[in-house]
Amino acid sequence: MKIYTKTGDNGTTGLFGGTRVKKYNLRIDSYGTVDELNAYIGLIKDQEINPKIKKSLLKIQNDLFTLGAMLATPPEKETLKSGKERLNIPKVDVNSIEFLENEIDKMDEELPQMTHFILPGGHQAVSFCHVARCVCRRAERLSVALNDEESIQDDILKYLNRLSDYLFVLARKLTKDLQVEEIKWIPEKK
Repeated sequence: MKIYTKTGDNGTTGLFGGTRVKKYNLRIDSYGTVDELNAYIGLIKDQEINPKIKKSLLKIQNDLFTLGAMLATPPEKETLKSGKERLNIPKVDVNSIEFLENEIDKMDEELPQMTHFILPGGHQAVSFCHVARCVCRRAERLSVALNDEESIQDDILKYLNRLSDYLFVLARKLTKDLQVEEIKWIPEKK
């Protein structure tokens, strides 16, 4: 299989099911941003962090590939003429969301209560978490906009919303594990 197909040279790309759309299409922007998020999560996973966290991040990366495939499949192309699902893979669903919630709860139990907003930074791994969280929020906003145009599965939006929470808590957990100071946002008084 060749890496280059030349089919996108005119500014279009193919969705699952064969529909061709412009590369700036909202659906493309949504799953492209999920792909960007996945790359940032790879950066977090490549840091010197707890192996259990790395294992969770690998699961999340796999879930994001699935979520991207779900976003790349227009509703009218989800079912083949035979009646079978086009994506013959386990989907991101309530179990995927519960996994994130359980991970958040486990990490949160070890952390001090928040008393202030927190500024990103303190350690490279922590900063990568915050960048990933911001990209996740963008993917969520794009997916919400896409859902306004054509329906996408609710679990996609829930998953992205929960994942941004996970990444915030992970940043706090890594701050603790790496023994760096959490940078509180304390606005200056006039």
